[in-house]
Amino acid sequence: MNPTNLTHIGVISAEMNLEAAQIKSVVQLLEDGATVPFIARYRKEATGSLDEVAVSAIRDRVIQLQELDGRRETILNSLEQHGHLTDDLKAQVLAAETMTRLEDIYLPYRPKRRTKATIAREKGLEPLALGIFAQEAADPETLASDYVDPEKGVESVEDALCGARDIIAEMINEDPQARSRVRELFFEKSSIRSQVVAGKEDEGAKYKDYFQWEEAVAAAPSHRILAMRRGEKEDVLSLSIAPPPELAIAILEDLFVRGEDKAAEQVRAAAHDAYKRLLSRSMETEVRVALKERADAEAIRVFADNLRQLLLASPLGAKRVMGIDPGFRTGCKIVCLDRQGKLLHNDTIYPHGSERQAAAAAQTVQALCHQFGIEAIAVGNGTAGRETQSFVEGTIDAQSLSVIMVNESGASVYSASDIARQEFPDHDLTVRGAVSIGRRLIDPLSELVKIDPKSIGVGQYQHDVDPFALKKSLDDVVVSCVNGVGVEVNQASVQLLTYVSGLGPQLAKNIVSYRDEHGAFTGREGLKKVKRLGPKAFEQCAGFLRVKGGENPLDASAVHPESYAVVGSMAEDLGCSVADLMKDAGLRKKIDLNRYVTDTIGLPTLTDILNELAKPGRDPREPFEHFSFDANVSTIQDLVPGMKLPGIVTNVTNFGAFVDIGVHQDGLVHISELCDQFVKTPSDVVNVQQKVTVTVMDVDLPRNRISLSMKSQPGKRPEPKPQTDPPRKTRPAGNRPKPKTAPKPASSAPFNNPFADAFRKPSGR
Repeated sequence: MNPTNLTHIGVISAEMNLEAAQIKSVVQLLEDGATVPFIARYRKEATGSLDEVAVSAIRDRVIQLQELDGRRETILNSLEQHGHLTDDLKAQVLAAETMTRLEDIYLPYRPKRRTKATIAREKGLEPLALGIFAQEAADPETLASDYVDPEKGVESVEDALCGARDIIAEMINEDPQARSRVRELFFEKSSIRSQVVAGKEDEGAKYKDYFQWEEAVAAAPSHRILAMRRGEKEDVLSLSIAPPPELAIAILEDLFVRGEDKAAEQVRAAAHDAYKRLLSRSMETEVRVALKERADAEAIRVFADNLRQLLLASPLGAKRVMGIDPGFRTGCKIVCLDRQGKLLHNDTIYPHGSERQAAAAAQTVQALCHQFGIEAIAVGNGTAGRETQSFVEGTIDAQSLSVIMVNESGASVYSASDIARQEFPDHDLTVRGAVSIGRRLIDPLSELVKIDPKSIGVGQYQHDVDPFALKKSLDDVVVSCVNGVGVEVNQASVQLLTYVSGLGPQLAKNIVSYRDEHGAFTGREGLKKVKRLGPKAFEQCAGFLRVKGGENPLDASAVHPESYAVVGSMAEDLGCSVADLMKDAGLRKKIDLNRYVTDTIGLPTLTDILNELAKPGRDPREPFEHFSFDANVSTIQDLVPGMKLPGIVTNVTNFGAFVDIGVHQDGLVHISELCDQFVKTPSDVVNVQQKVTVTVMDVDLPRNRISLSMKSQPGKRPEPKPQTDPPRKTRPAGNRPKPKTAPKPASSAPFNNPFADAFRKPSGR
């Protein structure tokens, strides 16, 4: 193991409350090239059955500590190069446990541009500053008189004292203890204040709720922080972050001012200057960075949770599907796909044109359904989606053939992508889009991995967060979902295989090339013949790849090839075949797992194997359920307050959930309308792709906004929780401070969030 990582094990163990042996095993496996899904699924004995969340957290923390070590080494080199490094300073640097502490130690020695203090030192005033800072009996003016030197630019005693205060102010600003205490004050007591920039009231109308806004930094939610930052970036808002200044000044005076003499007065003045000119700005910058990181983390978490739900949406399964990309003027593009999603035929119909065109379109749909044995029809939920669905349902026998609306968000991104051009070089964008719609019905996961997750439309402020952190988190989600479901190696696309543990773009291409050249794989062993797929890659990927109908029945399961021998022993001990063991629950009940425990295989893995034998290759996704919108509602004009309608959740944010009710415009269920009880986080109540029943509360036609509720009594406030703790002692009414009032949060009522429009997207692309 990397010696540097060894030093991190104890730190991570204490932080995560895990055994050091667990951390060490995970770190060692990661160093050896193991992936998070592989470690969580197939190395439970080594890690103590840590799940993907814990393994990912350990991986990320190791990276953070490595970055800290790298910065520590850079600082030590800089200190040594400039002649500042002492044994004591080196010990402080090595002992620093956080990046903030490390930077505080380095700050006085960091090469910096010329400051007021630098200029004062150049004038020879540092001894005067140190003398005053000591606050001993000498009179500051008497001391300063010895430093008056017009040739050096010190014209008077006051000039000398001013320069000395500049030096003292910088010393106070760079003092680690002062920075630590003021930093703590900023994070605990600061408020974030937002004001409109003069003359930008009309231009920045969407930020109206933040024109005069103030709230505690410690409690500010991520979506409001990102909203205010965006307003500042667009020069509509000006932001400031600070605690009550008297509290900060009190800290500095407590640390540095001793007594009430003239020297103390000079230090007090320097402390005030240090805070106003240096420390407050530095701390505000730190708080801004920390707030951004916190807001980013929350926004990324929301996006990742939504993406997971979307990727794990229920698949229809291997069916012959007709995919329809609807349209009015340009017609509807139709594609016919086989059970593996292969394009068999494409055509264009005009069901929304003249009667003659509609009749011809109906004839075409009927003929294609018969010709290709279509088992289900997928209609995109974009423009003309509901109208096209109604037309198709009136054309075919709806009892024998389901017509299903499919969320087509991102389909246009896919159809214009290099991936789509490679798949369908001889077809235009509309054909590719229709294929994507049809394939999403068959298997959403297999199709959605071809699209940049940021384009799928389930995020919150994704354009405002750190793009690298966002990509890393979303990639982790895709990898987790793909490996959690498993991949049929003889049907998977290059894009899907790319996310399989241990593979990647090149090996995925090599697998598909080998499959195209030699035919379908008959077993997992065949993977070893793929170019550049060595033993390590095979170990990582084999358990997540499925070969249905292969030579070994275990190849269709999640049992790893390294465990085939133990399954063979189980079957041999029972006098049956492995296939019999997988079919017969009675045989499996006779297995005593303790007999098969070895140094490398323990009860966690054996239990997983037994469960997998019962349901080999089982899909963890929920079974597909047909969903239909209200047939009497197809446009926003059809909506009337009080209507109860079926809908599908399309996006979940921190201020509520957006629901598609089949009118080409998602409605907002504000957090206050999600449930009869108090809701802290919308994701506690709803998930993307969840089927819900909503009540229409309000329809704003000019602004194309729909307000929905999931409460039994829309608009009613939740009952307060009964007080279980004894009541607190209260002061007499005359002594109570007046309550502070603040404007309601931007998310306190439907239609009042200035960024709801960013999420209230039209259904479809």
